[in-house]
Amino acid sequence: MNEEDTLICAGCGADIQTADPAKTGYVPSSALKRNTIICQRCFRLKHYNEVQDIPLESKDFTNKLHELGKRDALIVKIVDVFDFEGSWIPGFQRYIGKNDVLLLVNKTDLLPKSVNKNKLKDWIKRTAKEHGLRAKEVLFISAEKNSGIKEAASLMDDLREGKDVYITGCTNVGKSTFINSLIQEFGGDDEQLITTSYFPGTTLDMIDLPLDDGSRLYDTPGIINNKQMAHYVTNKELKQLMPAKEIKPRIYQLNEKQTLLIAGLARIDFSQGSPNSFVAYFANDLLIHRTKQEKAGQIYREHAGEFLNPPGKESLKDMPAFVKHSFTVKKGKTDIVISGLGWITVIEPKAEIEVYAPKGVGVSLREAVI
Repeated sequence: MNEEDTLICAGCGADIQTADPAKTGYVPSSALKRNTIICQRCFRLKHYNEVQDIPLESKDFTNKLHELGKRDALIVKIVDVFDFEGSWIPGFQRYIGKNDVLLLVNKTDLLPKSVNKNKLKDWIKRTAKEHGLRAKEVLFISAEKNSGIKEAASLMDDLREGKDVYITGCTNVGKSTFINSLIQEFGGDDEQLITTSYFPGTTLDMIDLPLDDGSRLYDTPGIINNKQMAHYVTNKELKQLMPAKEIKPRIYQLNEKQTLLIAGLARIDFSQGSPNSFVAYFANDLLIHRTKQEKAGQIYREHAGEFLNPPGKESLKDMPAFVKHSFTVKKGKTDIVISGLGWITVIEPKAEIEVYAPKGVGVSLREAVI
């Protein structure tokens, strides 16, 4: 074979490469000696029934999936309830055309049990519509806890009407965990939705699984949304800021000119307003430090990467500079959302708030979801 010839994964069609295990088409160099070469992601599916999520830059998503809307299929879009804004794929509607969409809201086990699921579902439907998406159905799931998997499979089977299914989602939404849960739930029974037979042969860097009527379920690579905090920390630090169990709200009674430092990742200043309650929804073990606004800058400069962590010292070197976002909270019970980190609910109206977060991280207001 000539050096310029490109090796293709026999499983998903990705260009084979040996440089980066985190990217599509990776194989260890020793695997190049095999007659049939499949990437590590396909290898793990074939031999271990595990799907690994591979991230895809948004421009690559545009290039590879621009024909998705031309296909007659059911689109399953998975979002993270803890990071709804950060896990939304911008411009998603234009990729899918007129295809029906099943919206799966993952990680609902992280929400406090007091959450009114009906109100939350109404909010999600309304917000999705504002983003230009009309979902046929919205279903709450927890892929990690194996909750809602059977219901999701049943809905998929009903809505697809014999068509192929495409599973889409941003990185870190639990897409691969969901597909693995499907495989575990139905893999042992050929009469059920999914079998674990290995079917090669797509050209979109996707893994496809056969459905029982000859159609296929396609796992698309995880899309990178650069507004997420996850892109500025190490994998170890990411585990610190991503909740692993039900969030316990932390309530702070603040006077104006007081500040909350969210570890070393964000700063929230209550600049002006009557005494107010701030309810913090972050990973339970993530440090929140209250201080006076006039001291906040000095404390951050002296302690970021140490007492205020994550990030650690090394991540701090590469983290973009903080950018200020100014808000006037006009209505009571308003969420201030920091994509991929969490949110704070401001209980009383007429509050002037300044939020500092790394440049590029999404910061926004929304009506309170809890």
